[in-house]
Amino acid sequence: QVQLVESGGGLVQPGGSLRLSCVASRSLFSFNAMGWYRQFPGKQRELVAASKRYGSSYYADSVKGRFTISKDNTKNTVYLEMNSLKPEDTAVYYCNAKVPVTPTDEYDQWGQGTQVTVSS
Repeated sequence: QVQLVESGGGLVQPGGSLRLSCVASRSLFSFNAMGWYRQFPGKQRELVAASKRYGSSYYADSVKGRFTISKDNTKNTVYLEMNSLKPEDTAVYYCNAKVPVTPTDEYDQWGQGTQVTVSS
C-alpha cells in the first residue's frame, strides 16, 4: 500500500511563501505522475500542479509563475514551493500519486491533506 505523508502547511501573510513536502513510501519512479491538488470548502479538489515521471510539469493558470513543483528522487519527496501567496490560495492541499496498475490503468493515492491559510 502506497503512503503519502504531507507537511509544511500553516498560516502565512499575503505575499509570503510556504513550501509543502510530500514523502512517498516508495520510489517516485514507480508512479506515473505526482501532483498537488487543493480543495476549497464546499468545492471539489482541483489540480494545482503536476509532474510526470520523466517529463513535463503542469500548472493551473491561477498559480503559474508563483508555484513550483519539484522532486527529490533520492528522498522520495515531492515539493510545492508557493510564493506570492494570496488569500484566495487558502485551502487544504493534497499530495497525489498516479499509481500504475496495468500499462493502461492507474489509481489515485492521496495524502492526508495540509491546511494553508493566507491571511493578515
